[in-house]
Amino acid sequence: QVQLAESGGGLVQAGGSLRLSCVASGSTFSSANMGWFRQAPGKEREFVAYIGWSGATYYAASVKGRFTISRGPGKNPVLLQMNSLKPEDTAVYYCAARGTSYPVTTYANSRSYDYWGQGTQVTVSS
Repeated sequence: QVQLAESGGGLVQAGGSLRLSCVASGSTFSSANMGWFRQAPGKEREFVAYIGWSGATYYAASVKGRFTISRGPGKNPVLLQMNSLKPEDTAVYYCAARGTSYPVTTYANSRSYDYWGQGTQVTVSS
């Protein structure tokens, strides 16, 4: 079992920055690979960023070059640095975890994650 706790959301003006943090507790094996997703009102949950145990990272095209995913010492917490924020980045951001049984190519598929946090609200004003 893995428990995930996000923090760092808030209200920021367009062009500003926020850093989200996700602390994982429980099975290290089951949280080897981590992702960030987001869901805006009336929209489906979408992939934002992924970091594998090896450190490999992948990003959605809409955030590439603006967002950076990383891991702290000991692989915990998982951070999402968000720069040059836009109003369309407004959403609830979720941290997700999965083990090593999934092909890395499924990183953007929310169904391939076993554990989810409660989410943290990010609001970007224009």
